[in-house]
Amino acid sequence: MKRTASAGWTGGLRDGKGSVSTGSGTLAKVPYAFGMRFGEDPGTNPEELVAAAHAACFSMALSLFMANEGLTPQQIDTTATVSFDNVEGAWTVTSSHLETRVKSAGADSAKFQQAAEGAKAGCPISRLLKTNITLDAKLV
Repeated sequence: MKRTASAGWTGGLRDGKGSVSTGSGTLAKVPYAFGMRFGEDPGTNPEELVAAAHAACFSMALSLFMANEGLTPQQIDTTATVSFDNVEGAWTVTSSHLETRVKSAGADSAKFQQAAEGAKAGCPISRLLKTNITLDAKLV
């Protein structure tokens, strides 16, 4: 199974502009620029898209891992916060912090934590990222 996305860029680093599209068409020529990535200009950037992918992937994986523990999630809400830092002169994704809140009637806390840790390690985006991944998982 393969997934595709494309990006284009015109101009220099600081004054240029780019756009990103996904093969599915969900994103179609969504703009990005230097100010969106390194400043406060509104819009998306590659690191925000990585965070979205990590949050979505983890949420789906958690549903599976909870089922494997005999737990049934009614609602999973996950936020991923990706840190993007200059490390020895090279911009690097240095971490991804997952924060998830899950409604699951009568869920055993120990089984839930085991499922959450399994999902953190097992989701394909976690496995793709070569960075420190932390997790704050709570039943609500």
